[in-house]
Amino acid sequence: RALFAEYAAELNDPEQRRLYEEEVAALERERGMEVRFVHPTPGFVLRTSQAGSRRCYINVCSNALMAEPRSRAERGGQQWELPYSLAPGREELRPAGRRRLLYDVVFHPAALRLAARSARFRRLLCDTALEAVEKQCGVQLDRTNATVLRGVSYKGVPQAPIIRSPLPGGAPKPPDDGDSPLPPF
Repeated sequence: RALFAEYAAELNDPEQRRLYEEEVAALERERGMEVRFVHPTPGFVLRTSQAGSRRCYINVCSNALMAEPRSRAERGGQQWELPYSLAPGREELRPAGRRRLLYDVVFHPAALRLAARSARFRRLLCDTALEAVEKQCGVQLDRTNATVLRGVSYKGVPQAPIIRSPLPGGAPKPPDDGDSPLPPF
């Protein structure tokens, strides 16, 4: 138990998390990729069900790494472009022993500010989050009974997904010392 408690404390230590992120970034840079960790800032939570039977929650969050929402005037209204990042769904164990499904959809902070001021924009943000989870995760959600939980800004333990983008020059060439028994990466 003491070792597990020590391990859990180490995982929650911000200094250890920063060190882990630096190591992952260095490893990905060697592979020719730039990585950015998207730390979600809580916004609000949608409660719905998946396939009509399993309760699931969609955390609508924000992070400044996402592109800002943009609108374009069209006949009869506006067309919005809402860039987002979707973390893979995960299961967490509730205190009662039941499992719940969690999804994080991350928008730019400006999108959440607009949603706080306008009920119509909030509905657009909710529809976009539901559609993103359905399309990217291949699940069927109950849209008619999806509700925003009052007084809850996030469900579960926040996790930081990674945005990968290729480096302009590609992967750097490894040093050819000829002594490595491993094949080239």
